[in-house]
Parts: sequence; C-alpha cells; structure tokens
Amino acid sequence: MNVRVITPPAPLITLERAKLHLVVDYDDEDALIAGLISAATQWVDGPAGWLGRCLGKQTLELSLACWWWGSMKLPYPPVIDLVSVKYIDADGAEQTTDPATSHELHDGRLWLGPAFGRPKLAENPGAVRVQYEAGYANTEQVPAPITTAILLMVGHLYRNREATGSSAVEAVPFGVEALLSPFRVYV
Repeated sequence: MNVRVITPPAPLITLERAKLHLVVDYDDEDALIAGLISAATQWVDGPAGWLGRCLGKQTLELSLACWWWGSMKLPYPPVIDLVSVKYIDADGAEQTTDPATSHELHDGRLWLGPAFGRPKLAENPGAVRVQYEAGYANTEQVPAPITTAILLMVGHLYRNREATGSSAVEAVPFGVEALLSPFRVYV
C-alpha cells in the first residue's frame, strides 16, 4: 500500500496566531516563524506525519496492486469524500470506475459493489488508484489539543534554533506527545 499527497493542505496555524503564542510583535522573523509552523505541522500531519492521520484538508492517492474484497478502510482519516477509483486494465489502458455501480464510501470505508466484476488488472504495483479527500473540512474542526501541540512545537523550535549548542539541547516538550497521543492512528 502506497499513499501520496496529491493536493497538500493549507496551513493549520496562521502566522498571526503563532506570533501571538510566541509573544512576537514585530515582522522581522515572519519567514522564520512561517517555516517553523510548516515544519511542526508536517511532523504530525498526513501520510508522513507522526499522528497517522490527516489534519488539514488534502487529496490523497492510495495505490494498490490488486482489488480488495469486502470493504477497505482508507488510511489517514478522517475521510471527507471519494474523488475517484481508477485502474489499469489488462491491456494497459487507464479506466475510471462508475461510482453508481462500482463502489460506495461509508464511514471512511470503501466498498466495492456486488455488481462490480473486478476487471482483470495489468501486472503493476499501482494498478488500482483510489483518490480521496482526507482531513478536517476546516481548521476550526481540528481538535484543540492538536493545534496546541503544534503551537508548543513552534515555540520550542523558535527558542532552540540549533541542533547543538553550548548548553544541553532540550527534547521536544513532553506536553506535545501527551496532547497528541489520544489522536494517534497506528497505520
């Protein structure tokens, strides 16, 4: 199973919100702070993130070598909507399934309809491609502990700008993991 991001999410934390958290009231470090927001968010969000879930609304593509039986739970919840199910047929041509007769999305699970005959596929590790939208529909729906953890990480990175230094380097604060752990999905 291979999942890649087709359309990345918009930032969850605004520059203004991060500056308020950092108690920064000047614009000289806006680029730095924006980069820290991005780094902290990427550490937790999406297929590459620690949480194993999507936060910001994004389009993902799941590639499979074969059809599945019954239902398949789409990875990196929450799932918002199905975009398409495409496949490479035995002749090497790309086909798009008809949602009216081939599949149904329900509670983050993708079901192949009983009338769908599961056409023969090309021998290709990505012969079936499922595109779907995942994440929270808007940033206000992201649970507060997650946004708080991202802000804590931004603050930590802002205060500790080097990997090494003359004093002991702090690890990411324990509070970050404690805030995020209830939301972690093990893929």
